[in-house]
Amino acid sequence: MTAPHVVPGVHLLIGVDAGSANLRAADHLIHDLLDHLGLAPGTIACTHLIRTDERRSTAVSFALPDAATAEAVWERIAGGESADVGAVLRERSYGADQAVRTAALAAAEHAHRRGGRAVVYPGVEHLTGTVTVADLLALTAIDRVTVVGAPAADGQGPDPATPVLTRDHVRPEWRDGRLTLALVPAADRALAPFEVPNPTRCCADHT
Repeated sequence: MTAPHVVPGVHLLIGVDAGSANLRAADHLIHDLLDHLGLAPGTIACTHLIRTDERRSTAVSFALPDAATAEAVWERIAGGESADVGAVLRERSYGADQAVRTAALAAAEHAHRRGGRAVVYPGVEHLTGTVTVADLLALTAIDRVTVVGAPAADGQGPDPATPVLTRDHVRPEWRDGRLTLALVPAADRALAPFEVPNPTRCCADHT
């Protein structure tokens, strides 16, 4: 079968639809692959809410740092036995047609950086406890932070020294080509991620 989605210049991006019903299940799928494959630090893994006339699912996508890693992930996915899984990697596809099409939509969103909620990304391991806005931007792949309901002054974001209460759960999203984290005011003039850990946090042993 020929995949319906090829983005010029994107060689190492895999889209997967395993029929995950919600963010919790999609997060678990991402961490399951990470735990079994030991993916390289440059990996960015995202969830995507896909709603079409034929399928409603939370698909995932993986932007992988090298061809060997991409091939290992592909072999694990394509070697599975679930009839409901669909996946795409450039011109290759695997699985049921409907799932393949939604996997392709997830891959396209990530490839063009117009959508996707990042669960794994460079520097995410630094986002535990409380960090400053400056450290959040300096130590991770997050490009921009915004404060919900608070327009940025002079086009700038919040004060770099502002503390961010990560709650060990930080999920930025691709917006207009930039990995963007939405924050909300918290106690003591701090900020916190808009998305709270529950009910989306998937497992006690995953961060």
